[in-house]
Amino acid sequence: MNDSSWGAPPPAGPQAGQAGSASAGYWRPTDQGTGQGYADGTGQGYAHGPVDGTGQGYAHSSVDGSGQGYAHSSVDGSGQGYVHGSGQGYDHGRGHGYGPGYVQGAAPAGPAYDAHDAQQTRPMPIVSDDGPAYGGDQDDDRGAARLSGPLFRNDTPSAQPLPHAAAPQNPEPMPDAPQPAPAPQKKSAGRDLGAAIGVGVGLGVVIVASLFVVKAVFVGVVAVAVVVGLWELTSRLQERKGIKAPLVPLALGGAAMVVAGYARGAEGAWVALALTGLAVLVWRMTEPPEGYLKDVTAGLFAAFYVPFLATFVAMMLTAEDGPLRVMTFLLLTVVSDTGAYAVGWRFGTHKLAPRISPGKTREGLVGAVLFAMVAGALCMQFLIDDGTWWQGLLLGLAVAASATLGDLGESMIKRDLGIKDMGTLLPGHGGIMDRLDSLLPTAPVVWLLMVLFVGSG
Repeated sequence: MNDSSWGAPPPAGPQAGQAGSASAGYWRPTDQGTGQGYADGTGQGYAHGPVDGTGQGYAHSSVDGSGQGYAHSSVDGSGQGYVHGSGQGYDHGRGHGYGPGYVQGAAPAGPAYDAHDAQQTRPMPIVSDDGPAYGGDQDDDRGAARLSGPLFRNDTPSAQPLPHAAAPQNPEPMPDAPQPAPAPQKKSAGRDLGAAIGVGVGLGVVIVASLFVVKAVFVGVVAVAVVVGLWELTSRLQERKGIKAPLVPLALGGAAMVVAGYARGAEGAWVALALTGLAVLVWRMTEPPEGYLKDVTAGLFAAFYVPFLATFVAMMLTAEDGPLRVMTFLLLTVVSDTGAYAVGWRFGTHKLAPRISPGKTREGLVGAVLFAMVAGALCMQFLIDDGTWWQGLLLGLAVAASATLGDLGESMIKRDLGIKDMGTLLPGHGGIMDRLDSLLPTAPVVWLLMVLFVGSG
């Protein structure tokens, strides 16, 4: 709101602090710097407050000895009004002595301007005693004339001026003191390393013992891992998505697939996969048709993802140096994961795939490649018959790529299901599927490169 909205006063009207006509009700702002509020018929200023017995205005119940108004309890020696040290007769918002808006005060009886100019003004609205004490910063008609009585109940004007250095009632907020920077937090590994290392060592002992003692025992270990992995996957699918992939045909077909791959090679693995898929389709027919398509689709995916890919590990074992090939496959995958974890934890700053796996970094990928290539060169040179170091470099590079993609693929599944781990069987690791995620897609890659480099025999 501006002054023109209330009608411009005539050029020859009463000035600030001068007497007007006998009746009041229409006011205009006085000149800045006089310390007066708005002129009424007696010539005394009103500054957002009630009147005392002499008709002189005062603001916020604080007056000096002369009855002159001042705002926010801060005065100088002359009794003129100050607001937070910002000049005479000024206040925080509208309606406080000076500034935009019109102040609340007692309305004398009669207009301050001549009668012929009265149509240019607008009467100020009347509000009750329990209305707002002042208009605030709203640009509306809340600056109103009070019928009678003080602004605050039981208010009486003070006869003695307040000290010059009186503290303002509403002091300006002080800026916050600068806070000390928090101490940098030590990077956390994000898992129970003690449990993870203990479980990893225990699994390694079981695998190595079964691998170099009796090959058939190792095939049995792979089959058990496949069945447990299928149970974890189908359980999470049902819990999180309501998908009921048939576990019984998957478990039986998965175990048979691993044995067929070891006994009959790739041909036996393909046949076992086809039969497992047919068993899933028929098994699901025993239940209502609702959800049939999604259930059998998930079952076929599970049959390919877990047991079929694991079959390539059993096929590697069939060669004369099969245990060493399987050992090379396991070592390169573990070294790749370890390199990615160690380098990424220590130096990782650039996210590799934040939407899929926020913890993986590009620096970790570089670490995986370097670690795997060095380990591959050593393994191919010293463990594999007729192998060379340069073949090991290529093998390590391929393992790092496939292991990373397998880890991201598993993370994609877990993000879709809204879970962190597939299970809780392995403390510090999660479930069996959380350890097979990089091994499963790496198995066919290593099997194929071994056949290309040194043959199948």
